[in-house]
Amino acid sequence: MRLTLPNILTLVRVAMIPLLAVVFYLPVDWAGPVAAAIFAIAGLTDWLDGYLARRLGQESPFGAFLDPVADKLMVAVALVLILESHPSISVALATAVIISREITISALREWMAEIGQRAVVKVSMVGKVKTTAQIVALILLLYGQPLAGVPVYQVGLVLLWVAAGLTLYSMVLYLRAAFRAIGESP
Repeated sequence: MRLTLPNILTLVRVAMIPLLAVVFYLPVDWAGPVAAAIFAIAGLTDWLDGYLARRLGQESPFGAFLDPVADKLMVAVALVLILESHPSISVALATAVIISREITISALREWMAEIGQRAVVKVSMVGKVKTTAQIVALILLLYGQPLAGVPVYQVGLVLLWVAAGLTLYSMVLYLRAAFRAIGESP
């Protein structure tokens, strides 16, 4: 395996996960905003590595494997950090929905690939909108402090629930498509 720029960016994103956790727990006022910035940079590298892989013709099996793993790890860690720092039924349910969906769809994609139907569960527009809402929500929740009179945490919480709703909706779409592809009713 040769390391390409897109794969290096993905590996950097994985390396940012412990940095995110350490910064989030620093006993300083700027910990939340810097953790939010780290998460935002990770989100940008996610977009950039995919763009560069396509643009430079450097798509690879390793990148196709590692990119979604890096995304799911970063999101799961951010959700757990937020839940631990703001334990509530609202955050716990949204976290459970999002992490459960990611595990379910990852397993579904693996199974569909094994039976030669991987294309049936490729990323959809709903999935992209869900990811965008989720990233923005997590940035706001990690930031956690009011900004110019805007209750950033509360806005992030609303967006997290939008993302959780889109998460469930996209999971249902993926499952229905998969079951149709194998000739069974969902």
